[in-house]
Parts: sequence; structure tokens; C-alpha cells
Amino acid sequence: MEAVSETDVQFWMAKAVNWGEATSCSALLDTSRHLGSLRSFLQQVLQGLQQMMNMWPFSHFINAILSCGLVYVCSERSQRLLLRCLNCLYSAEPLNAVEQKANMWIKVVSLMTEEVIKSCDGLPNTSARCSNGNIHAMSTACAALVTCPQMSPLIGALLKHSMLCGSSCLNQEFIKEVSEALISKRLVLEDEAVVNLWCYSPTCLEGAAVSLLESVLSDHETMTQSLDKHVNGSLLPQASADHCHIFISVNEIYRNVLTEIDENLAMRALIQVFTVCFLQRLTGQKPQDRLPLRAFFPHVMPSLLTPLLTAPSEVPREAWLDHLSWIRSLLQSVTENEEVGEDVRAYQAFFEAWFLLVQCGYWVDTAAELLVLAAPENAEPLLWLLTFFHHPTNRGHQRSQQTAVAREAWTHLRMLFLTRPPPPRHLSAVKELLSSSLSANLVLHLFSNFTVFSHGPVSIITEITDKVLTEAAVKHRALWILASIRCRLNSAATWDDSVHSRLRTLQDTLLQT
Repeated sequence: MEAVSETDVQFWMAKAVNWGEATSCSALLDTSRHLGSLRSFLQQVLQGLQQMMNMWPFSHFINAILSCGLVYVCSERSQRLLLRCLNCLYSAEPLNAVEQKANMWIKVVSLMTEEVIKSCDGLPNTSARCSNGNIHAMSTACAALVTCPQMSPLIGALLKHSMLCGSSCLNQEFIKEVSEALISKRLVLEDEAVVNLWCYSPTCLEGAAVSLLESVLSDHETMTQSLDKHVNGSLLPQASADHCHIFISVNEIYRNVLTEIDENLAMRALIQVFTVCFLQRLTGQKPQDRLPLRAFFPHVMPSLLTPLLTAPSEVPREAWLDHLSWIRSLLQSVTENEEVGEDVRAYQAFFEAWFLLVQCGYWVDTAAELLVLAAPENAEPLLWLLTFFHHPTNRGHQRSQQTAVAREAWTHLRMLFLTRPPPPRHLSAVKELLSSSLSANLVLHLFSNFTVFSHGPVSIITEITDKVLTEAAVKHRALWILASIRCRLNSAATWDDSVHSRLRTLQDTLLQT
């Protein structure tokens, strides 16, 4: 970048003095015309300060800007540049007036932070905390500077104050800017401050939930990486465990999206993994601090909560079949009362039961795993669960038809994966079932579990996979099913290296082809 000349400094010093003293329309117009050039000049100044070049003439220019108050009319980007310049001029032992002024401006943020924190402590009641009219003014002043790293402590203190205060004392533009900066990764706050923001503003919470959803739907790396780590990194599971209303709000957002794209496997995987991460956080709380499950699932039949929200890792493997049969019988009793359009309460109970099964999709994955080696006499409740998961409604006896499809697919898959060499006619039959728009995800769910949990050589499994999954869209959906399986295995009571190795190989195969 071109070096800053003394002539440039003199020019901008003169402008700074004129703009700070004048209030006429012509002066304001002159200011607006030059702000872009000022921003470029400040960038040059910053570079010079960072390279420890001769402090003069930079320091005198900064002094002129601070003295005339030009900082208040600068654009957001120029203000950030100016603060960064000030940060370069900070000195623990200031030697001149400019360094003293830079120190003073930097320390203002710390003093304001201390003032906000003190306003939250030692007050007898909530109304007293809100008596400080400076809170709104401070948040207003911070709105344009939220992306400055030096502002993070003050922003956190303001959000904490709002949480304790319980009233809308913050500037809405400030809230909007903080939320957008967080989502775009231009602002880093402590976890407590982020949660306080979500508690204060439902709009910001919705933005965070939608941001997580969009990142999962658009970032293909989450299919092969640890989806649970990605979800936990959003802080939403922890916040949901600590604040019941956050969990209910996020649930409502994802529920509404699911009704629009109920066949989207990435959406289902996200809901399942979010629920798993939330339950892990909730279980980690002290019993005396933990709310009952009923508080988080107020519309679900209480009898469904314990069997579905109990993780497979908490149930002995030999009891999985009985546990799944129990779940099937409970869900079946709900579906018997399903008469869509005639009894609203019955339909609501039915929908809530199905949505809870989607949230607890790890039990459906467990059913699909057991079907790989299940005896024919044990397959019926497992196939019913898998069918209900993918085809909940029973219009025109659709569920019974899909159960028959599931049974047919299961029969072909057993022959395909458990017979050596794999019979070609069963391979063709599976490909044909996968081409059906109605049953594709159900058959793919079964197929994916056979690839992971059958005991055949990996070379044969990958060969079958290459021959059956030939379309890019089908491979993409299969990767999401494998991502869901991986998350369940990550939280399993035991770790099977061979299964994890096979899973990674399958993911790599699908990505490469």
C-alpha cells in the first residue's frame, strides 16, 4: 500500500477540524462526499501504525479526529478502523497527549462495562436495575461498533443486564446488529452473552436456529463429519437444556420446516441429532436443577416420553427388540384414533407422537440395524416402526401398502447381502424399489443399514453399493442416513472399530463416485 504523505495528513487534519466545527448543509454534504476517501486513508494510517513507522504524522491526525468529534459521523467501517488505530496507539505508560487520549478512549469501554455490571449488582429489586437510563443510550451508541473486538465485554454486560432486568431496555438496532454479527462470525461473545441475547429476543433465537438449519442443508461436509459436533457448536442444545422456552421455540421452528419438507433426510437428521445433543446436556445437569421432560414436551402423551427419550445406549442390547415392540404398541394405539379432519385433538396427538419419533429417530435406526440379522418372526414390529417413520398417514391404507413394500425390500436385501455371491435378481429388485418415489427413502434406510451392519466383506459391500446407488441424488440421501447412523454410534455404550471403519469406507465411496 502507498505510504501516507505529510500533505495527505495536513489535508485530512484540516477537513477534520472543519467538519467538527461546522453544522451547515454544505459542510455536511462535504463530509458525506469524503467519507469513502477517509476510510481509505484510515486504512493506510492503520497499516503505518501496525508497521511501527514514524508516529508522526499519524498521531497528530488521530488527535485531530478525536478532538473534533469526527468519530461520531464516520461510517461503521471507518469507526472500526479508527478504533483499531487507537488500539495501536495504546500505551501502558503514555508519553504524550495523543497516547493519553488514545488510552482514554480505549478505557471508556472498560468503564462503561464496569458501570453496567455494577448496575446489575446489589440492587434490591428488578425495577431498580432498570432505573439506569444509560443502558439504552449505551446500546444505541454500540450499535455501529458491535464488530469491534474491544466492544465484546460491553455487549456482554448489556445483554446480561437485559436478562436480569427482564424488560426491553436495549436499543433494537443494537440487538439486530449483534445478532447479524454473531451469525456472520464477525463478533465473538461468551456463551452466557449469546444465550442472554436469545432469551431477550425471539427473533435472534429464530435467526440462530435457521442459521444452523441452513448450514446443515448447504454444507455437504456435515454429512461426513461429526454432525453432533456441528450442532453442539451452535450452542442451541445447551441453551435449550438450560431454558425450556428456547427448546420449545427451536422445536417449533424445525417442526414447521419439517411439515414443508417432510421427506428431506437432512432435515430429519438435524432434528434427531439436535434432540440427542439436547438430552445429553439435560442429563448432565444436577438433578435438583433439571426440569422434568414433560416441561419440554408439553403436547406429547406422557406414556411415550420415557420409552422414546431413553437412548438405546441406556438399554441392554438384548432388550432392544422388546423395547422397540413396546414403542410400536404405544404408537399403534395412537394411530388407531387417527381420523384426519374429523377429530382435531386425535390428529394433534397423532402428529405429536410421529414428530417425537422423528426427534428420537435413533430408535428407528436401531430397528433398521436389528432387521439386518432379525429372524422373520421378529421383523414385524421393526418393519412397522420403519414404515410409520417414513409414511405416518394412513390415507387410502397407504401405511399398510408401504409396510408390504418394506417387507418386500427387507426380503430382497437379506438375500442380496447374506448370500454369496449376491444374486443379480435381488440386486435388480432393490434398484427397482429405490426408483419408487413413494418408498425410496424407506428402502434406502434399510439398504444403508445393511451396508453398515451386515458381516460380509467390505469389498463386496462397496461393489453392491456402486451397482445399486447409481444416481447422485440417491447417493446424497444415503450419505445423510449414514451421518445419522454415525451420530448414534458415537453415543453408543460400546465402540466397534470394524463398524466405524466400514461406515467411513462407505461414506468415502459415495463421495468419490
